[in-house]
Amino acid sequence: MRRAVAALTLAAIAVLVSAGPASAHNYLVASTPADGEVLTALPEQFSVTTNEALLDLGGSGSGFGIEVRDAAGLYYGDGCVTVDGATMSAAATLGEPGEYTLVYQLVSADGHTVSDALTFEWAPVGDVEASKGSSSPGDCNGLYTRGDGAQAPAGAASFDLDTVLWIAGALAAVAIAVLITLLVLRPKRQ
Repeated sequence: MRRAVAALTLAAIAVLVSAGPASAHNYLVASTPADGEVLTALPEQFSVTTNEALLDLGGSGSGFGIEVRDAAGLYYGDGCVTVDGATMSAAATLGEPGEYTLVYQLVSADGHTVSDALTFEWAPVGDVEASKGSSSPGDCNGLYTRGDGAQAPAGAASFDLDTVLWIAGALAAVAIAVLITLLVLRPKRQ
């Protein structure tokens, strides 16, 4: 009986330990442009690549975003983002030469949103037509809106795998505790 109780206790501990963080958040492995890079030619697109596939539930790109701003605070781009495996991208447009900030938000493989920013310098070689900036971020032709007037992905997925695993682990621990209690309290055979 004691061996069974000890084995079940160890099993409960193993379940609780394994119900911890299921996986780490995605992390940046490459970007166009790279942080601190001096761009002399406009790339076809701005992109962010992570270590794992991104979680794009429904394939709509909800919860994903790339915003590019100049030093004056003007936004560039239409706000549309494409997600493909571990990479998200947006069409590249820039204004006058100078310092820019690219801010990105993505949904990690573990369900958490991850966001960060990188800065780069725009120093085009030759004559390049500057795009006109906007005082508000792109909304992908009305696809992304938020109630407070700011634009952001509509209906961004709020899928939290860690919470689901903790709940499952807690339920398993309760079930094991009930089983142990029943084994300990059952009447002994004569």
